[in-house]
Amino acid sequence: MEHKIAAFKAGAAGVCAALTALWGWFGWLVAAWVACMAIDYLTGSAAAMKGGAWSSQKAREGLWHKAGCIVAVTISGVLDFVIGLLLENIPAVTLPFEYTVLLCPLVVAWYILTELGSILENAGALGAPMPRFLRKAVAALKTGVEAAGDKLDGED
Repeated sequence: MEHKIAAFKAGAAGVCAALTALWGWFGWLVAAWVACMAIDYLTGSAAAMKGGAWSSQKAREGLWHKAGCIVAVTISGVLDFVIGLLLENIPAVTLPFEYTVLLCPLVVAWYILTELGSILENAGALGAPMPRFLRKAVAALKTGVEAAGDKLDGED
């Protein structure tokens, strides 16, 4: 039994290492976002069922909402790609660092925090007690990400 557990741990570590080599830190951020979207959809559906308010139309609206989020993240990723191309190919513009991504991680982090807030609301609707400090922590982190994004467009 011990050998099987050790083999499982080694296999899981190997898969995580391979995925990290393939995706890097940003891939794990996207994986966390996808997981949060799935958990939000499931807990939202469960809360609606518990409250007797579940309908296929609302479920489809939730999926369309998630599709819109995917489009927004895709646009931010394409924009990061275009900015990187411009910086590489305009000799007059040089940065003191290598530009890889900027906007897309901010957008994904913002969506993760939005999903976490929704998951907390759903858990509360399911009857779980929600510590106030947890809701405040998610809100504070979301505000911090928004502030970082606002600095990009000159808002303070």
